[in-house]
Amino acid sequence: MKYLLTATLAAATIVCPGVAISQNASKGAAKFVGADGKEIGSADLTGTKAGVMIAVEIAGLPPGQWVAFHVHQTGTCDHTNGHESAGGHFNPTNAEHGYLTAKGQHAGDMPNQYVSADGMLRAQVFNTAVTLEDGDSAIKGRALMIHADPDDYSGQPSGNAGKRLACAVIE
Repeated sequence: MKYLLTATLAAATIVCPGVAISQNASKGAAKFVGADGKEIGSADLTGTKAGVMIAVEIAGLPPGQWVAFHVHQTGTCDHTNGHESAGGHFNPTNAEHGYLTAKGQHAGDMPNQYVSADGMLRAQVFNTAVTLEDGDSAIKGRALMIHADPDDYSGQPSGNAGKRLACAVIE
């Protein structure tokens, strides 16, 4: 019985640090608007010591295809100009765009996401190049963007990702 109690306490000690980290994690949220300015989805963001977890759910996207997903520089999502108000990719280190470039990637570069047959995108992406609130790599107040085409991971300056379909300001 003594060994069982010791093992239980050791397991509790291992689990407790993870609980403390999750309780201290910073939180953010964003509401996606489409090309017509109507709300079409949301994102929940969780900042950790190692990066930011971004959970998204967005409706009304092109069904059955891959789309690019990025963090953009400016926290403005004006649908009347095709979300161009969000600026370019978030790039605090002035790196090249893309995972496949020798001097890349931007902090705002993230993997392409697949839209299901019903036009819904549901994903969880962990970006290790950014923070939620602290330092030069902080993304709170910036924008999340879904593009019409997949990112080619090398084209400059934005991976030939195409039209901006959905934009969300990170709050």
